[in-house]
Amino acid sequence: MPANESYYGSPRTDTQIEQQYEHAKEAYAALDVDTDAAINQALNTPISLHCWQADDVGGFETKEEAVEGGGIMATGNYPGKARNGDELRQDLSKALSILPGKHRLNLHAFYCETGEKIIDRDAIETSHFSNYIDWAKEEKIGLDFNPTYFAHPKANDGYTLSHADKGIRDFWIQHGIASRRIAEGMANALGDVCVNNHWTPDGHKDNPADRSGPRQRLVESYDAIFDESHGIGPSCVDAVEGKLFGLASEDYVVGSNDFYANYALSREKVLCLDMGHFHPTESIADKISAHLCFHKKLLIHTSRPIRWDSDHVVLFNDDVRNVFIEIARQRAFDRVYVALDFFDASINRIIAYVTGTRASRQAILYGLLDPVERLQNLEAEGKSGQKLALMEAAKTLPFNAVWDMLCLKGDTPTGALWLDDVEAYEAEALQTRA
Repeated sequence: MPANESYYGSPRTDTQIEQQYEHAKEAYAALDVDTDAAINQALNTPISLHCWQADDVGGFETKEEAVEGGGIMATGNYPGKARNGDELRQDLSKALSILPGKHRLNLHAFYCETGEKIIDRDAIETSHFSNYIDWAKEEKIGLDFNPTYFAHPKANDGYTLSHADKGIRDFWIQHGIASRRIAEGMANALGDVCVNNHWTPDGHKDNPADRSGPRQRLVESYDAIFDESHGIGPSCVDAVEGKLFGLASEDYVVGSNDFYANYALSREKVLCLDMGHFHPTESIADKISAHLCFHKKLLIHTSRPIRWDSDHVVLFNDDVRNVFIEIARQRAFDRVYVALDFFDASINRIIAYVTGTRASRQAILYGLLDPVERLQNLEAEGKSGQKLALMEAAKTLPFNAVWDMLCLKGDTPTGALWLDDVEAYEAEALQTRA
């Protein structure tokens, strides 16, 4: 292999990339698609990276003993996972260095850093995330947040905000309020908004006798969390996320997608659509136009279920492409927040980050390159056959040349050449972790 080549492909000069792009630009322009504008918008659409890929959803809170309180599980034992906040931020910085475009970091509450002090979740504060805020300022990115309604003794029986025990509900309500104050603190420190997404694992394994009671209690708990008397400003953007089923809630999920769609609409909260939280045959793309008729904004979690909500690393597949094609056809990129939600402990975690994030940005670009004006005009004229044929022809347009130009403008490697950088980082940093 020549010295200037990589096992993962041959590097190309900027001139070669630019030449190929000019041909692609002409091909898209013939269908009235402005590739320069699409690249610019795709680069400037923020993607919120999730902190929990780096450590397999373990969290860093100081506690007396390990607990279960599940609902989430990462499988695999690939060496090198982050063991503390410093290592997590180091890994994220490495991932960000080879990712084109604007990004954010999505934190869960149990990634707080309280030193030697044991501080329960109803009492955590913005100060316990000061290291992340300082790091975000250095990286010039925003922060998002999530209360952690799992992995805690008060979640061990599968219920939190909908629990029959008022004392347990009150604890989780206080945690929800604390998370909103933290989100507001992060937003104010960074001069930005902070999307604060609420998801609970509440549910029943098999055939509950009372499906209504827990849902009524969940409504009351959220109403208490979102009460205006807490004085939390608009920089905390609250979202709620439904789910079809989860571990130990296979039969009944209190916060189903129907529940949250109604709650978000009636309380003016952002509805979160997670690509892994629906039946495998459901089209998430089809739901976007339906919800945007009523909801002001949506939060989209890109994920990849295989047979169930397994949160596999996002790939540039039909499901994720169709989501962003639909957002583009709705001209709705200003009405959606984009975040990631996957975790794979069986492979190099930096590779997981970069693969999933690049696939999501590729899908954003692909949607923005859709010849939507031509397609919608043909449909309006009753030329459905021509529309279908043009949709098919658009699939084979020279997308990769436009993506390479996006990477060039984003000062990041094209193709899979970034793998050399990650392998060097694994040898230098990840393999030293016990």
